Amino acid sequence: MKHIKMAPPKPTTLLFLLLHLFSAAPFTAPAIDYHRVNLRDIAFEPSHHHHHHHIHNISKPSRNGTANKHELSLTLLHRDAVSGRSYASHRDRVADLLSRDSARAASITLRLSPEYYYHVDDFGSEVVSGLDEGSGEYFVRVGVGSPPKDQYLVVDSGSDVIWVQCQPCAQCYAQSDPVFDPAESSSFAGITCDSPICGILRSDKGGGGASASEGCGGGGEGGGEEERCRYEVTYGDGSYTRGVLALETLTFGGSAEVRDVAIGCGQRNRGLFVGAAGLLGLGWGPMSLVGQLGGAAGGAFSYCLVTRSGASGSSGSTGSLVLGRTAAVPVGAVWVPLARNPRAPSFYYVGVAGLGVGGARLPLLAELFRLGEDGGGGVVMDTGTAVTRLPGAAYAALRDAFAAAAPELPRAPGVSIFDACYDLSGYESVRVPTVSFYFADAGAGGAVLTLPARNFLIPVDGGGTFCFAFAAAADGGVSILGNVQQEGIQITVDAANGFVGFGPNTC
Repeated sequence: MKHIKMAPPKPTTLLFLLLHLFSAAPFTAPAIDYHRVNLRDIAFEPSHHHHHHHIHNISKPSRNGTANKHELSLTLLHRDAVSGRSYASHRDRVADLLSRDSARAASITLRLSPEYYYHVDDFGSEVVSGLDEGSGEYFVRVGVGSPPKDQYLVVDSGSDVIWVQCQPCAQCYAQSDPVFDPAESSSFAGITCDSPICGILRSDKGGGGASASEGCGGGGEGGGEEERCRYEVTYGDGSYTRGVLALETLTFGGSAEVRDVAIGCGQRNRGLFVGAAGLLGLGWGPMSLVGQLGGAAGGAFSYCLVTRSGASGSSGSTGSLVLGRTAAVPVGAVWVPLARNPRAPSFYYVGVAGLGVGGARLPLLAELFRLGEDGGGGVVMDTGTAVTRLPGAAYAALRDAFAAAAPELPRAPGVSIFDACYDLSGYESVRVPTVSFYFADAGAGGAVLTLPARNFLIPVDGGGTFCFAFAAAADGGVSILGNVQQEGIQITVDAANGFVGFGPNTC
C-alpha cells in the first residue's frame, strides 16, 4: 500500500478551516451582558451614586404646538421621609411595603375585572381611585387656598380627583398639617350642581371609573349645601373621602399659582394616609391636575422618583415632579406610545412587547402584554405600586433566565411575594445579568430599556438577602410597571399626544 505524505497546512489555511468549522456550527452560545454591582450601592443605606440606564433609540413622536413658559416644579418625597415611622429592622420595613403593594395591585386588578361594578346612590357621584389605604408612595408639598396653606398630597398617576381634608370636618384622620379651612381662604368658591364641572364629574369614568345619580342631592355637613356638587372617592380597602367640590387656588414651589382648580373638599374621610392631607391626581382624565391645566402645561409632566435612599427617612433624599411642556418634554428622551383603556381611562398603559436577560430577548409572545379590546391585559405604569407585576408565564421565564445566567449566586428562601432571593452576605460585589424591557412602537426597531441593577435586585433585610424585584400578576390580572423599576430614571408623560419618554436624565 502506498503511503502519501501530506504537507502540513499553512497557517492561513488552518485559520480558514477553523473559521469554516465555527461558522458551520449549529449553535454558538451568545455572549451575556452583565452588570458588576457593588452591593453597598444598592443596599438600603442612603447612596447618592448616579447609576445609568441604557436606552436604544427610536424615532421621537411628532408633537403639536410649541414650548411655552408655563412650568411648575415640585420636590417629590418618598413616603418614609414624610411619615416619620420607625421600624425595628429593614425586613419589617420591606414587609410593610409589600403588604401595601399587594393591596394596591389587588385593587387595580379588581377595578379592571369584568365583575367590578360602580355603586350608585343618592349621595352624588362616586369616584374609585387607584390609591389604597396608606399605599401612597410619593408626596409633594402644595399650597392650598389664599393665602396658601402648605399640605402634603399623595401623588397618584392612577387617579384623577384632587382633594384635601376640609373644615368643618365631621370625620377626619390624623394628618401632619392643620386641616384646611375654606373659611380662611379668599379664593375658595363652591361648585353648584348645575355647573359644567359637576357634570364632568358625573360623566367622567376617571379615577378608575365613576358613576352618579341624576343631580347632586344631599346636604352638606354644615347645612345649606343642597345645591352644592358632592363627591365621594372610595378606595379598594373601604377607606374614603366625601365632601363638596370647589374651585381653589393651588400654589406650587412656593410661588407659582394656579387659580380655579377643581378640588374635593373632604368633610368625611376614613383611612390612614401617612399624614398626607389628601391626594394630587395625575391620571389621564379631565379632573386630574394634568387634565385641568390643559394648555397651560401642554398636557405633559415629568417625574424622577427618588431611589430607596429616601426610605431611610432622610429628608435630603428627594425626587422631582415638573408640570409643563418646556422642561417636561426633554430633548434626547426615547418615546414609547401610550394606550388608553376605555374601561379605565385614567390609567397610562405602556406598550411593553417583551423582556430580555443578558442582552437577549426572551421567546415570549407579545400577546402576553397586549391590551385587549375588552379592556383586559395590558401594562399600566403606576407610581403607587412598588414591584412590577408580570403575566405568570412571562415572570417565570424572566426569573428562570436570570437565575440561569447567574448560577454562581447562592439562593436564599423566598420573602413574601418574592420567590427568587439570594444570600449575598459574603460578597462585596456581584456580577448579575442585565434585565431589559422591549417596547412596541409604530416606528421601526422599537425601544429597549435596560434597567440599572438596583432597579431589579433589592435588599430585603439587613443581613445581605437580596431579591429579584418582580412578581407574577394575579391570574387574569393587569400587568403593572412599578416604581422600583422606575426609580432614578426621568420619566415623561406626554398625555396630550399619548407618549411616554424614558431619560435622558437620572436622579
